Amino acid sequence: MFLAHPSIETDTRKLKQGDLFFALKGPNFNGNQFAQKALDAGAAYAIVDEYSDAANEKIIVVDDVLTCLQELSKHHRLQFSGIPFIAITGSNGKTTTKELLHEVLSSSYITYTTQGNLNNHIGIPLTILKIRSDAQMAIIEMGANHLKEIEGYCQYALPTHGIITNCGKAHLEGFGSEAAIRKAKGELYDHLRANGGTAFVMWDYDYLREMSEGIAAITTYGTHDADVTGVVENSSGFLEVAITGGANSGSIKTKLVGEYNLPNVLAAVAVGKYFKVTEEKIRSSLENYTPSNSRSQLIKKETNSIILDAYNANPTSMKAAIENFAKMEGDHKILLLGGMMELGASSIAEHQSIISVINDHPWEAVVLVGGDYHKTKHPYINFESALQAQDWFRKQNFENTQFLIKGSRSMAMEKILE
Repeated sequence: MFLAHPSIETDTRKLKQGDLFFALKGPNFNGNQFAQKALDAGAAYAIVDEYSDAANEKIIVVDDVLTCLQELSKHHRLQFSGIPFIAITGSNGKTTTKELLHEVLSSSYITYTTQGNLNNHIGIPLTILKIRSDAQMAIIEMGANHLKEIEGYCQYALPTHGIITNCGKAHLEGFGSEAAIRKAKGELYDHLRANGGTAFVMWDYDYLREMSEGIAAITTYGTHDADVTGVVENSSGFLEVAITGGANSGSIKTKLVGEYNLPNVLAAVAVGKYFKVTEEKIRSSLENYTPSNSRSQLIKKETNSIILDAYNANPTSMKAAIENFAKMEGDHKILLLGGMMELGASSIAEHQSIISVINDHPWEAVVLVGGDYHKTKHPYINFESALQAQDWFRKQNFENTQFLIKGSRSMAMEKILE
């Protein structure tokens, strides 16, 4: 059935003629209720797990639609036993790293990758099922907010290679502690270790060195003592990276903002070298990549410069962004920071810790939006929503000013600029 109709959709609003409709359900929706609507819209078949019109040969009843989707993705994955499947996880930088790897690898190979950040128990199977027979590489992004999640993804993605970008303070509400975060991300290493896989490891991070022990093949990258090394050459505007060892790529002038993107760039160089992409293609691919989706974007508006990094935030990435912004050139700097979500019992303390980081530097103004900032002690401007901050922003008359806009996805901090 899938070979005859190799396009899957879970949303009737996006359905195309001939798609297979998988009727997923969750706490607030039930796709089974839309099975007939999907067929009326042109779906070839509807896969459901609640009793429907048994006489309708276009409705396929299974025990559980999500499990069926995941099992189908594993079966499809097994058709590609001869190509690398690279899994990427981590607390910060995994989507940017995934995008950079795709740029580099697709310069030399037919490469399929996760679209956007469809990196969960639904998005990963859908990503796998979009891989076609011409594939030479696949890159699978894996997000997680509780233990055993990455382990589950590996059971049907079956990665042959893997990257853990880092382990920081993200999703503390689900994980409970930083030790649990490392254990959860380390489930990718466990899979590689058990299956003779290859890990690309940021060698500057001692904890990744320890976590990766016992993996059969390791390629390292970092600022020193690694297979591929590099340092920040310039970060006053766009990030420039000097490759100092393991490759002759020279200076790479990216369109990314922030020193914290150095490991992401080095990972892409290391992976490119490993898979024998030419150094010229590695450099040009990284230099041509333009971030989007509110990730490390540098926006010019008249005389003002805006760093829009509002796709996500946690204490680790927020601290790095603030400190990077403080080091950048400019005399009129304004922070517009949204709340950080999914921090559980640590939320107020983590928001107060960010206040301490803010206090360490001089700013022309600081605007804090939502989250638990209103429960912390600080002297700064405070709003409940990005729309309130937008109203404040519009009433100002900024010139020659630099801004950092960052916050968790639910805060939608990009609305300030709309």
